[in-house]
Amino acid sequence: MGTWGTGIKDNDTATDIYDNFFELYNEGKNPVDISKQLIAGNQELITDKYSSNEFWLTLALAQWETKSLDKEVFQKVKTIIDNREDLEIWRHQDADEKTLQNRQRKLEDFLLKISTEKSKAKTRKQPKFPAPIFSKGDCLTFQLKNGNYGGAVILAADEKYGFNLVITTRLNQPNIPEQKDFMNNEVLFKTFENWKDEPEIMWLMPNQFKKYADGLFNVTATIPVEKVYSPNDLSFKATYTSMWQNIIEMADKQFEHELTSKPSDKKLKVKELIKNKTRWKLW
Repeated sequence: MGTWGTGIKDNDTATDIYDNFFELYNEGKNPVDISKQLIAGNQELITDKYSSNEFWLTLALAQWETKSLDKEVFQKVKTIIDNREDLEIWRHQDADEKTLQNRQRKLEDFLLKISTEKSKAKTRKQPKFPAPIFSKGDCLTFQLKNGNYGGAVILAADEKYGFNLVITTRLNQPNIPEQKDFMNNEVLFKTFENWKDEPEIMWLMPNQFKKYADGLFNVTATIPVEKVYSPNDLSFKATYTSMWQNIIEMADKQFEHELTSKPSDKKLKVKELIKNKTRWKLW
């Protein structure tokens, strides 16, 4: 167990438990349910005499900070401190007398603190999401397997979660696409393998972009997108993924399929997706 001080959270076990508790708490979970989950998932720590005390002390702290301190947990912690059980563990790990005195003082102060209910529960922190990779209206160009240029359009850039809504086009040309090429092009409908005339439209998360897709796309044009799209919008079906390379892979597979099979009969222009007054239906 890594220890760097005599405080309640000054060791590896306590840091892990505390961080796990508040990661779940900040996601909106009930602190009572969080405690049950941590107890069930950390039996190895709880049954180990060198880490058990740290687990219960840290759980008591987290519960107290969220106004959910369980009576049994409080009593367990009180027994650990009153009986000086924790000091025996520290003494066995060769702590000197000055360190033991500091530790006991910290424990007694901690017990005094949690003996009075906290006036207000700790505020939940909103999780921070990275910014979207591309801006609304960006036109992405990428290299296809056949040597031509393909293209996709960013229909939305959600600032809350960092998602981009991306529609892949049927661009498949030897020269780099310009704005007019994107505007006049159509949405790519998939008919290869088990796909049945389904449009290639995805909400793409930013977290895997740098690792797998950095350098694969270039913004060669922008178009005005009047329509507003939201990740919560269920009026059309879109997949949610972090695999940006799927844009290129799906286009390659569809164009390769069309070498021996006819393309989808469905037609949808990119310009129909960007105007506010335009009504469109993918199914």
